[in-house]
Amino acid sequence: MERVKETKTALVTGANKGIGLAIAQGLGALGFTVAVGARDDGRREKAVERLRAEGVDAFGVALDVTSEESAAAAAEAIEGTAGRLDVLVNNAGISGRFDDGAQDPTTLDLDVVRTVLDTNVFGVVRVTNAMLPLLGRADSPRIVNMSSNMGSLTLRTGPVMAAYAPSKTMLNGLTAQYARRLAETRVIVNACCPGHVATDFTGFNAPRTPEQGAAIAIRLATLPDDGPRGGFFDDAGPVPW
Repeated sequence: MERVKETKTALVTGANKGIGLAIAQGLGALGFTVAVGARDDGRREKAVERLRAEGVDAFGVALDVTSEESAAAAAEAIEGTAGRLDVLVNNAGISGRFDDGAQDPTTLDLDVVRTVLDTNVFGVVRVTNAMLPLLGRADSPRIVNMSSNMGSLTLRTGPVMAAYAPSKTMLNGLTAQYARRLAETRVIVNACCPGHVATDFTGFNAPRTPEQGAAIAIRLATLPDDGPRGGFFDDAGPVPW
């Protein structure tokens, strides 16, 4: 029988840049083996090389979150390399285009909505469900969904973006449903907001560094067994939503 690796393994989707890469670096610094999930072969391998140069035990996993087949193949790859999965960080996300009123609710482009939901919501379901059997083999499995307070119905922050913001509202609702379904298991599921972070996502025009944005995800990924379930958190604590 294949021996299961002793070190904990984390899969971070969209880990080739920005907050995802910072999460991979932070978990790697804590001793995790990090699976870098990304669809672009060149960027994925570049990220793996960078992590290894920093002393992180990392390997690349081809993963397109819009494809069920890709998610299943990624689970097989992780099983072959690590035997189980301890942490899943669903970080991959897109803003969707917002030119020409595409995300103004009064002129909303429904194709943009479909595209954003396919990555930000359906992608999380595809990857999570593909990885659940591997997470079930871990002693303290954790799932962290990267959300945004733009999806908060209470706060209503940021610009009007009628595809992106509701995708994060739905992701928060989905997080609560997973937490309810998995309440009697060891799997702890939460969502978090990294804050306004300087990445290509924001045109690098934001006050927080990727490392600051990654901190809450790393905290939720390493929660104790009696940690919160189904919540939405940022650095300051629970976020109203």
